[in-house]
Amino acid sequence: MNIGQAARRTGLSVKTIRYYEEIGLVSADRAENGYRDFGDRAISRLRMLAQARHLGFGLEECRRLLELDADPGRASRDVQALAIRNLEAVRDKIGQLRALETELEVLIGHCHGDDAPDCAILEELAAAPAGPRTG
Repeated sequence: MNIGQAARRTGLSVKTIRYYEEIGLVSADRAENGYRDFGDRAISRLRMLAQARHLGFGLEECRRLLELDADPGRASRDVQALAIRNLEAVRDKIGQLRALETELEVLIGHCHGDDAPDCAILEELAAAPAGPRTG
Protein backbone atom coordinates (compact mmCIF):
# COMPACT_ATOMS: atom_id res chain seq x y z
CA MET A 1 0.00 0.00 0.00
CA ASN A 2 1.15 3.55 -0.61
CA ILE A 3 2.10 6.03 2.09
CA GLY A 4 -1.31 7.70 2.17
CA GLN A 5 -3.02 4.37 2.75
CA ALA A 6 -0.42 3.49 5.39
CA ALA A 7 -1.14 6.79 7.12
CA ARG A 8 -4.88 6.08 7.18
CA ARG A 9 -4.37 2.53 8.48
CA THR A 10 -1.99 3.57 11.27
CA GLY A 11 -3.32 6.98 12.31
CA LEU A 12 0.07 8.56 11.61
CA SER A 13 0.59 11.48 9.29
CA VAL A 14 2.40 11.02 5.99
CA LYS A 15 5.05 13.43 7.25
CA THR A 16 5.61 11.32 10.38
CA ILE A 17 5.89 8.12 8.36
CA ARG A 18 8.44 9.75 6.07
CA TYR A 19 10.40 10.90 9.12
CA TYR A 20 10.34 7.43 10.69
CA GLU A 21 11.59 6.03 7.41
CA GLU A 22 14.31 8.69 7.20
CA ILE A 23 15.66 7.84 10.65
CA GLY A 24 15.49 4.11 10.02
CA LEU A 25 12.62 3.09 12.27
CA VAL A 26 10.63 1.65 9.40
CA SER A 27 11.29 0.87 5.79
CA ALA A 28 9.08 0.41 2.78
CA ASP A 29 9.65 -1.51 -0.39
CA ARG A 30 9.55 0.43 -3.63
CA ALA A 31 6.97 -0.29 -6.28
CA GLU A 32 7.92 -0.36 -9.97
CA ASN A 33 6.91 3.29 -10.25
CA GLY A 34 9.33 4.20 -7.40
CA TYR A 35 6.62 4.93 -4.87
CA ARG A 36 6.78 3.54 -1.35
CA ASP A 37 4.99 0.24 -0.87
CA PHE A 38 4.20 -0.60 2.76
CA GLY A 39 3.54 -4.24 3.49
CA ASP A 40 1.93 -5.85 6.50
CA ARG A 41 5.18 -5.92 8.50
CA ALA A 42 5.78 -2.19 7.95
CA ILE A 43 2.18 -1.41 8.92
CA SER A 44 2.58 -3.46 12.10
CA ARG A 45 5.78 -1.57 12.97
CA LEU A 46 4.10 1.78 12.28
CA ARG A 47 1.17 0.86 14.52
CA MET A 48 3.60 -0.16 17.26
CA LEU A 49 5.44 3.13 16.86
CA ALA A 50 2.20 5.11 17.02
CA GLN A 51 1.13 3.38 20.22
CA ALA A 52 4.57 3.59 21.83
CA ARG A 53 4.80 7.32 21.06
CA HIS A 54 1.28 7.79 22.45
CA LEU A 55 2.51 6.16 25.68
CA GLY A 56 5.42 8.60 25.87
CA PHE A 57 8.30 6.46 24.66
CA GLY A 58 11.10 8.46 23.04
CA LEU A 59 12.38 7.68 19.57
CA GLU A 60 15.40 5.72 20.79
CA GLU A 61 13.20 3.76 23.16
CA CYS A 62 10.92 3.03 20.21
CA ARG A 63 13.91 1.86 18.22
CA ARG A 64 14.80 -0.51 21.07
CA LEU A 65 11.20 -1.76 21.31
CA LEU A 66 11.21 -2.52 17.60
CA GLU A 67 14.51 -4.37 17.97
CA LEU A 68 13.13 -6.40 20.84
CA ASP A 69 9.93 -7.13 18.91
CA ALA A 70 12.00 -8.48 16.02
CA ASP A 71 14.15 -10.66 18.30
CA PRO A 72 12.53 -14.05 18.96
CA GLY A 73 15.13 -14.68 21.68
CA ARG A 74 14.30 -11.52 23.61
CA ALA A 75 13.72 -11.53 27.34
CA SER A 76 10.45 -9.95 28.38
CA ARG A 77 12.32 -8.35 31.32
CA ASP A 78 14.12 -6.13 28.79
CA VAL A 79 10.81 -4.88 27.43
CA GLN A 80 9.47 -4.44 30.95
CA ALA A 81 12.57 -2.45 31.96
CA LEU A 82 11.95 0.01 29.12
CA ALA A 83 8.32 0.36 30.16
CA ILE A 84 9.29 0.90 33.81
CA ARG A 85 11.76 3.65 32.86
CA ASN A 86 9.07 5.29 30.75
CA LEU A 87 6.57 5.08 33.63
CA GLU A 88 9.10 6.72 35.96
CA ALA A 89 9.57 9.54 33.45
CA VAL A 90 5.80 10.00 33.17
CA ARG A 91 5.48 10.14 36.95
CA ASP A 92 8.27 12.74 37.09
CA LYS A 93 6.44 14.85 34.50
CA ILE A 94 3.22 14.54 36.49
CA GLY A 95 5.06 15.84 39.55
CA GLN A 96 6.40 18.77 37.56
CA LEU A 97 2.92 19.54 36.23
CA ARG A 98 1.44 19.42 39.75
CA ALA A 99 4.08 21.90 40.94
CA LEU A 100 3.25 24.13 37.97
CA GLU A 101 -0.44 23.85 38.80
CA THR A 102 0.26 25.02 42.34
CA GLU A 103 2.33 27.98 41.11
CA LEU A 104 -0.45 29.04 38.75
CA GLU A 105 -3.06 28.73 41.49
CA VAL A 106 -0.96 31.01 43.73
CA LEU A 107 -0.53 33.56 40.93
CA ILE A 108 -4.24 33.54 40.14
CA GLY A 109 -5.06 33.90 43.82
CA HIS A 110 -2.98 37.09 43.99
CA CYS A 111 -4.92 38.75 41.17
CA HIS A 112 -8.06 40.77 41.94
CA GLY A 113 -9.48 39.99 38.51
CA ASP A 114 -11.39 43.26 38.33
CA ASP A 115 -11.47 46.24 35.97
CA ALA A 116 -8.44 47.94 37.55
CA PRO A 117 -5.21 47.92 35.51
CA ASP A 118 -3.09 46.65 38.40
CA CYS A 119 -2.37 42.98 37.91
CA ALA A 120 -0.48 40.92 40.48
CA ILE A 121 0.08 38.17 37.91
CA LEU A 122 1.95 40.48 35.53
CA GLU A 123 3.90 42.05 38.40
CA GLU A 124 4.98 38.68 39.78
CA LEU A 125 5.87 37.34 36.33
CA ALA A 126 8.06 40.37 35.67
CA ALA A 127 9.74 40.31 39.11
CA ALA A 128 10.25 36.63 39.73
CA PRO A 129 13.25 34.62 38.54
CA ALA A 130 12.35 31.69 36.33
CA GLY A 131 11.73 28.38 38.04
CA PRO A 132 9.70 26.98 40.90
CA ARG A 133 8.86 29.16 43.85
CA THR A 134 8.86 28.13 47.44
CA GLY A 135 6.03 28.90 49.82
